[in-house]
Amino acid sequence: MLSLHVSQQTVSDMTPDTVAELATRLETDAYENAFEGLQDWHLLRAIAFQRPELVESYVYLLDLEPYDES
Repeated sequence: MLSLHVSQQTVSDMTPDTVAELATRLETDAYENAFEGLQDWHLLRAIAFQRPELVESYVYLLDLEPYDES
């Protein structure tokens, strides 16, 4: 099984333009297989946790909604 590891360096190298390209790929969902899309989704998620200012416009792609546990 292939595991995905997103390094701190990968996330710190991201720019607003590269995040926009990533989001565009996720929006168009034109991947050759589901795993490519999943890798991009995990990368966007890692960016959201480590550099949330870059993902503010694309948080809807992550389905990160607050949950009411009560």
